[in-house]
Amino acid sequence: MSGRQSDFHCRGSARGESRRSASSVSVNASELELGSLMEALPTPLTIQTGRLLLLAVAVGCVAWTITHEEVFREPRDYCKEQARGARNPYRRKFFYLFTCEYCFSHYAAAIFVAVTQFQLLYAGWRGYLIAWFALVWVANQYMSIYNRLRLDIKHENLEIKVQEKDVEKRKAA
Repeated sequence: MSGRQSDFHCRGSARGESRRSASSVSVNASELELGSLMEALPTPLTIQTGRLLLLAVAVGCVAWTITHEEVFREPRDYCKEQARGARNPYRRKFFYLFTCEYCFSHYAAAIFVAVTQFQLLYAGWRGYLIAWFALVWVANQYMSIYNRLRLDIKHENLEIKVQEKDVEKRKAA
């Protein structure tokens, strides 16, 4: 009987063969479907996360500098005037982008993703899309932390000035 079974497995019957080929085709089709849709990047997740955190620093830096720092005050003031006074709504929206760090971070992140070809989790357009939104989110978290830190520093400086004035008043009295 064992010789017969091995002979059967070698030659196979039409019914047994169709079962095997149908199951192998369905497995291959599901593997191809998942593989083509969700092809993971070969880069380890820790390295992808590190790259995300570093690129987000650059995106946040560019977005913050253009929308808040003194270096770009004149162009930013012009953009603010255009965003408030333009009759065309598209013109208003376009110029508003240069006054809002959240809005501008989307464009900065898109440029950084395009230049560095950074992908996150998946290969292809899905990886680019996830990387873009993740960069925007992390960059905005960094900018929020930076803004809070600046407010705390300003608050401490004001407290120090008030204390210095109180000391000067006591010395004068």
